[in-house]
Amino acid sequence: MFGQTYSKVINYLFNKGCDELDTVKLTINGLEVEVPAGTTVLNAAEMAGIHIPRLCYEKDLSPLGACRLCVVEIQGMRNLPASCVTAVSSGMVVHTHSPAVMEARRTILELLLANHPQDCLTCEKMGNCKLANYCYEYGVKQSTFQGDRHHYPVEDSNPFIVRDMNKCILCGKCVRACAEITGKNNLDYAYRGFNSKVTTFYDVPFIESDCVFCGNCVSACPTGALTEKRIQGVARHYEFKKIRTTCPFCGTGCNFDLNVKDGKVMAVTTGPDNVVNGRSLCIKGRFGWDFIYSKRRLTTPLIKKDGQFVPATWDEALDRIAVGLREVKEKYGPDSFAALSSARCTNEENYLLQKFTRVVMGTNSVDHCART
Repeated sequence: MFGQTYSKVINYLFNKGCDELDTVKLTINGLEVEVPAGTTVLNAAEMAGIHIPRLCYEKDLSPLGACRLCVVEIQGMRNLPASCVTAVSSGMVVHTHSPAVMEARRTILELLLANHPQDCLTCEKMGNCKLANYCYEYGVKQSTFQGDRHHYPVEDSNPFIVRDMNKCILCGKCVRACAEITGKNNLDYAYRGFNSKVTTFYDVPFIESDCVFCGNCVSACPTGALTEKRIQGVARHYEFKKIRTTCPFCGTGCNFDLNVKDGKVMAVTTGPDNVVNGRSLCIKGRFGWDFIYSKRRLTTPLIKKDGQFVPATWDEALDRIAVGLREVKEKYGPDSFAALSSARCTNEENYLLQKFTRVVMGTNSVDHCART
């Protein structure tokens, strides 16, 4: 609830425009920036074209300030605050990459690596892991901290998601995605101290929990703790060619990227830049694409001859339909025909169907599955 309220407030602030809102002037890395009051330092830096590293922050989720990788130096403050939860103030002077900040981020990355498996060469998230990318950027090759490591069993009991809690950095993005995007609250923190982990109620496997397998947690996870099962060992994320398209399963119009390799769809991914749905998808949109390679899928028209369906050309099939509809109209009248359209079709296709029904068949008997 807090995340949804916060998002609405932030969207309101950014959509209103500076002319209607109080603005704040501050300096970031020597650059004077003017932003709406209430903006976080991280977002202010983004507006100025300055990237601040982050692991727990996500545009469409409530801020948490858990990973601390987004710390900055603010003149007059003794500590290094997390920029994702620090609001700007008038006259604030911010340094996003000062020596103190860079050293703090390296230490934070080393602390994360202290009990993180370093099997990057075989990890499914290789090339798409934010933790690995930031370690490379900041020159962190190994941790100087020694301590215990977790040895959780890898969970792959369901057909969609592989969960390896040994690689979890407790950023909480999956928790917030499940609560604020999906609305299921299926995940939360459990236990204490070193044994703290993100898990389901009573720590049961996903398949036994209230998970609806929308995959929004997988999309938000910055490490290899949550990965998609069906692309394991198939391809790296950087090998995919991404093709933006619209989900065909309902009339919402969610956008996603088809991840294609060697001319074949391997996975579906989303991002916060999608206009309709952002990062969110349901189980059908994210995991239901495999029907395109089903052996039961029809690839050519079939016409019944002598009680059996036989393959036919498109011209033959369309001619048969035209003749049949003409015979029905002439024998029983226009009102003997009715059309039911689908939300899975495009607006243009639905328009053509109602136009055909009214003009060609001569009836207004048109209905749509989304009406209810």
